[in-house]
Amino acid sequence: MANVAVFNMEGKEVGTIDLSDAVFGVEVNEHLVHMAVVQQLANKRQGTQKAKTRSEVSGGGRKPWRQKGTGHARQGSTRAPQWTGGGVVFAPVPRDYSFKMNRKEKRAALKSALTCRVQENKFIVLDELKMDEIKTKNFKQVMDNLKVEKGLVILNEKDEKVIMSARNLPAIRTTLTGSLSVYDVMNAGTVVVTKDAVKTIEEVYA
Repeated sequence: MANVAVFNMEGKEVGTIDLSDAVFGVEVNEHLVHMAVVQQLANKRQGTQKAKTRSEVSGGGRKPWRQKGTGHARQGSTRAPQWTGGGVVFAPVPRDYSFKMNRKEKRAALKSALTCRVQENKFIVLDELKMDEIKTKNFKQVMDNLKVEKGLVILNEKDEKVIMSARNLPAIRTTLTGSLSVYDVMNAGTVVVTKDAVKTIEEVYA
């Protein structure tokens, strides 16, 4: 069972917490982590790209000149791919890039991602994260106290003051325990999580 330090908003250590091996100490499955990241990025793709093939471009119904005797290469249509304004060879068409992972795979991938962050000492537990007002400067000071330049802040409940204070920091993302994704965990340099959020994650995923 991993034992990590608990910090306050000033960056001072105020205690320790034992993390459940069922969530934060599993055997890392790199294949599932990779699949989960690819799935999230693929599901974001619109897939609306489209270009016309020679059969879809208007015009070009007649031969531009006769087959022989002109000195030109033979041509059958002015909408062939080699002509300006012609169709595109192997043109892209709208498609759906998304694919599915089953629930067990998703859970295993998220546990692996969280375990990676704990093993790499990039997992910081806060006793609490409360803001008196919506102030980016104050939130930035908290991140500086924890020496976090790029990170993911996981909250147990929606706190508008914290979320709005962090919104203007391009290297910091906030999320709730119910919206955790493997991509966000792996893309974050450091994961910052409150004690309450740790308990909820362990209850849900253990």
